[in-house]
Amino acid sequence: MNILFIQYPKCSTCQKAKKYLTQHNISFEDRHIVDNNPTKEELSTWWKLSGLPLKKFFNTSGNVYKEMKLKDQLPMMSDDEQLTLLASNGMLVKRPILIKGDTVIVGFKEENYKTLCSN
Repeated sequence: MNILFIQYPKCSTCQKAKKYLTQHNISFEDRHIVDNNPTKEELSTWWKLSGLPLKKFFNTSGNVYKEMKLKDQLPMMSDDEQLTLLASNGMLVKRPILIKGDTVIVGFKEENYKTLCSN
């Protein structure tokens, strides 16, 4: 089964995740989150598959998130508005995102990658 790995090369967490995949000889399709930002439809699908709150898809520690003061705005926005916003700028999206079939992992925790990649 194909694995899609969405990342930003300068992100240290993405670098750790990519290193893990490479060291374990796990093949994946690598996608740059800024050059090829996820679409609203992709984000909606991944959010539903992940079972996570939509807020978990936002890069809350990123400069763009802080500059836009999204901490205060998100609670007042609909899911549709939030998805549109996420699709507008890859730097707003938490990364890395790993997609394998119906499983979506946001961020990097080695134990989650281990479980997903061993299946």
